[in-house]
Amino acid sequence: MAIVNTIIAVTDISKAYGGVKALNSVSFDLLKGEVHALVGQNGAGKSTLIKILSGATQADEGCMLYDGQEVKISSPRAAFTMGIATVYQEPSIYPDLNVVENIYMGRELKDRFGNILWNEQRQQAMSIFHTLNIDPHFLDSRMGDLGLGIQQLVLIAKALSHEAKMMIFDEPTSILSEKETEILFDIIRRLKKREVGIIYISHRLEEVFEIADRVTIMRDGEVKGTFQTRDLTRDRIIEMMAGKALMSPSDRQSTGTREQVLEVKNLSSDSRYHDVSFALHKGEILGIFGLVGSGRTDVAQAVFGANPPESGQIFVNGMAVTFRHPSQALKYGIAYLPKDRKAEGLFGIMTIMENLSIAIIRLLSKCTFFIDFKRESAFADQMVKGTSIKIPGLRAKVTSLSGGNQQKVVLARWLAQNPKILILDEPTRGIDVASKEEIHNRIFDLASQGISIIVISSELPEVMKLSDRILVMHEGEISGTFAQGEADSTTILKAAIG
Repeated sequence: MAIVNTIIAVTDISKAYGGVKALNSVSFDLLKGEVHALVGQNGAGKSTLIKILSGATQADEGCMLYDGQEVKISSPRAAFTMGIATVYQEPSIYPDLNVVENIYMGRELKDRFGNILWNEQRQQAMSIFHTLNIDPHFLDSRMGDLGLGIQQLVLIAKALSHEAKMMIFDEPTSILSEKETEILFDIIRRLKKREVGIIYISHRLEEVFEIADRVTIMRDGEVKGTFQTRDLTRDRIIEMMAGKALMSPSDRQSTGTREQVLEVKNLSSDSRYHDVSFALHKGEILGIFGLVGSGRTDVAQAVFGANPPESGQIFVNGMAVTFRHPSQALKYGIAYLPKDRKAEGLFGIMTIMENLSIAIIRLLSKCTFFIDFKRESAFADQMVKGTSIKIPGLRAKVTSLSGGNQQKVVLARWLAQNPKILILDEPTRGIDVASKEEIHNRIFDLASQGISIIVISSELPEVMKLSDRILVMHEGEISGTFAQGEADSTTILKAAIG
């Protein structure tokens, strides 16, 4: 393509986190007035690439051209000033301000005395929405009172108010209704006519075929090919997303028994998941796989009592239970390791010892008010040795540890509860290969001891390696169930994509 038609182009971009390469020599470009879809499994490198394009992070190596000039985008604010806007699946807003204030926040229209031109801002905002064929009846509404679909439209209007040359949409329809998706696609087509370039990221291939001009397929941090959409088939995209190296499931012998310890019947909750039913057996490792927005985590949190369902039943050892809080699930021997260890799993201001012991602090207390520090230290030391956590010392801050060792701390804390059922949500996200292998072996060991385990992972090879059975979710529903060795990665991906 002629460079005059190119908005942005990156060549041989690489990025590593802690020795793990998230991107390896990636080249990608976007043309004026085109929709360029970016597809790949979770962990393929899509998010890292758009973070570099939008200034959220910087590449370690490689070259970036914007409007034909070599650039380094230092921040999202710098990217926005250049005309690069990103619309994420969860809109970032100022909830207590109205729509017009959200559009012009930080770059208000002012007169020469510094006074904000409220009427002019409102008129310009109204004009932008009319251009998009949207009735701007919500201009004076508080942003936090609007639905996610409308919030997304406001962010698009904000980008256009700054004359955006390119827009990045990251899984934009995962929160939208069918009608809102139609509105979004109409807007994208209007943007194309204005020569705005669109990078469109989605796991929903039917949308890719409907809206995209070109498709770039990524796997394991590398670009596996860029094609005209008309030259691709659904199966070809899935095959390239999966890759030959991911085909072989684990040949591990199952330790599961026929004894049922957990049963979920017809679990439903508004738009997040519908009519979900499955069973878990003693010593079994049950994998749950699905793409972004599939409802995997929502179901796990419902079982743990963190986000109770609206309808359906949960049975533990044949007994009907209702969990309205995680503390109730814990009493039945259910533990949950969350996917975001920093935000939900660790107490960052506390020491390693405190993070390990906090779940059983009452058992380590001499009485109601005093902790037996000698017992706490002995317990923490035992947990460190039992899970091979590498630490500088028990009283060091937990944040001083590597990602893999932080994850082991969270896992060790839950194991201290002697759970009968262990739910692991993204247990190896963001950790190095060696730590990942250690955690995998620990999971196998726990299953052999009779602990029943649910593993939720965005990494299909991990699910196939660990699981005795695999449940696949798509848009809040179970779209497939496979016994160990029953399906290859392509079949499972097809079920995940729907």
